[in-house]
Amino acid sequence: MIEQDIVREGAVAKRLLGYLLLFRRQVAFALFILVLALGAQLAAPIVTKTIIDDHLLAIQFDWTELRPEDVPEGVRSVPFRDMAYVRSDWLGDDRGISAPGPTARFRSAADGGGFTLDSPAYGEATLSGAEVAAFYRHDVAPIGWLVALIVALTLVGSALTYLQSFLLQSSAQRIVQRMRMDVFRHLQRLPIAFFDKTPVGQIVSRVANDTENIKELYISFTATFVVSGLNIVGVFVALLFLEWRLALLCALILPLFGLLLYLHLKYSKKYVQIVRAKLAEMNAMLNEMIHVMPVVQAFRREETMKREFGRLNEERYRSQVTQFRIFAFSGRNVVYFVSRLLTAFILWYFGSQALGGGTGAGGVISFGALYAFVDYLGRIYEPIVGIFDQMTNAQRAFVSAERVFALMDREGEKEDARETSSAPRPEGRVEFEDVTFAYVPGENVLKGISFEAKRGETIALVGHTGSGKSSIMNLLLGFYEPNSGTIRIDGVDIRTMSKQALRRHMGIVLQDPFLFTGDVKFNVSLYNESIDEQAARRALAEVGAGPFVDRLANGLAEPVVERGSTMSAGERQLVSFARALAYDPAILILDEATASIDSETEQVIQHALDVLRHGRTTFVIAHRLSTIKGADRILVLNRGVVEERGTHDELMALRGRYYRMYLLQNAERPVGAG
Repeated sequence: MIEQDIVREGAVAKRLLGYLLLFRRQVAFALFILVLALGAQLAAPIVTKTIIDDHLLAIQFDWTELRPEDVPEGVRSVPFRDMAYVRSDWLGDDRGISAPGPTARFRSAADGGGFTLDSPAYGEATLSGAEVAAFYRHDVAPIGWLVALIVALTLVGSALTYLQSFLLQSSAQRIVQRMRMDVFRHLQRLPIAFFDKTPVGQIVSRVANDTENIKELYISFTATFVVSGLNIVGVFVALLFLEWRLALLCALILPLFGLLLYLHLKYSKKYVQIVRAKLAEMNAMLNEMIHVMPVVQAFRREETMKREFGRLNEERYRSQVTQFRIFAFSGRNVVYFVSRLLTAFILWYFGSQALGGGTGAGGVISFGALYAFVDYLGRIYEPIVGIFDQMTNAQRAFVSAERVFALMDREGEKEDARETSSAPRPEGRVEFEDVTFAYVPGENVLKGISFEAKRGETIALVGHTGSGKSSIMNLLLGFYEPNSGTIRIDGVDIRTMSKQALRRHMGIVLQDPFLFTGDVKFNVSLYNESIDEQAARRALAEVGAGPFVDRLANGLAEPVVERGSTMSAGERQLVSFARALAYDPAILILDEATASIDSETEQVIQHALDVLRHGRTTFVIAHRLSTIKGADRILVLNRGVVEERGTHDELMALRGRYYRMYLLQNAERPVGAG
């Protein structure tokens, strides 16, 4: 089981890296800027060490006491009383001094205030503040330049850090933008069976929430893990430069933190997965409840829904609390605890070297080196804390990536843009030959269906609910594949055609019309640039929607809110009907298209249909048998088989199932019935 998890996680990491490599130039440039920024930031403690050791504490170096006339030309010196004093680092190789003078040293005054000069010429001489300042006269300018260098390094480091952060995060945004489009594109290729079995809320959670979490993964990886990792490497390089033995000792904390990180990932991943799963279930339930709110309120199920939502919410809360407990134990608290112990050890080490006169790595460590060492150690802890702080987000994003890639791995319909764009308009001859189909294996909903629809014919499908009417249309549209048998259009098996080419010349009007957010014209054209305003208006007029569109305040530009909720069911149906007609399909499918339309509107549509049927094969699924009396052929289905077929008059003459259905709908009884 563990090996399977490792393999799966490795595959996910490989795919995430693949998306990262799509923008490798931007990322590589950002990382180059990052290295420059880190170099500027890590140089500051070295410069500070130089200020402390070579200038601020340099007064404690040995001073050569000379007569003013014995000071070589070009060598810096400090006059004090009748003598001149040259600091040891100014002498270099004792250039120009044939007989070096005696050595003078500074030490702190006995009362703790100021300095005392132990001079061979003057003995112990206590210096005033002005006299001490005179001995620093040659250090003022170098200190000023070095301070300016620190300020410049800080400004450059900040500017480069901003630039690399912007580049890395913009790259992460681009990566997730690409991934989100890939997911959306793949969703459109998934078979209808997937959407029949998957709650809408879960799908929305994949595209919206999970991809957003993956963005946080890339941002965390680049802005935290890469930055922090390079910071740690740079700091240890600097520590090795200062005191290599102690730097190697400090490096032992890295395996310790690595172990803590491993334990954190091992025990928290399960709860991260639970939290994400419960969130998806909550989204699905919320989406479902909003869509069926009238039903919930009508049947007074508010409390039941509230309890179910509360249960999911409580389970998510408990898992998240457990996850936070694990983080609290293995997160920044442990890092800070270890860091304080290590800092105390470093201070003890340097103190013992100084007090004991030890040599450490070649001599007593200077105060400037101690400052730089402690400064660099502090720069290690922050990146490690940052890694632990971001680990929960990264782990949550990794789980989201698994879910997104699992969705993208579902087999979809193959795209063939060339065939779609060049597919000729079919004549519209449709043949079903001994077609059998089952949504669930072993439970056939269609059994040996055979019929032929010629060009320009209207074929009506009638029957009780579940008889297979909609299943026949689902197969014709390529939403599902038949288990056996053949479906042909113009003699070509539709299984040899791409789904896009198959549906290019088909139009459909559903029982429950769906309008998109936009305006009336957009809902007729649906991104089809060839359908201009004039074509949209003509399609609306042909279906009898012209009068109601003219009554709208903005006409074709009238805004349509989500699902067209401001329009009546009949008006929505007319717009969706005009949408199908505007695409001028060779095969037109009306799936209960008149179920939500009143009798007056139905008559308008029937009149439009009489005009539009010429040269177009039309399939009509209807419960209201009065709407299909003019069909060229009526197929009466019962439990997945065609029980009767013929025209309205022929079926009425048979006095079979269709006859009984028709009389029942018209509240009539057969002649001679008792």
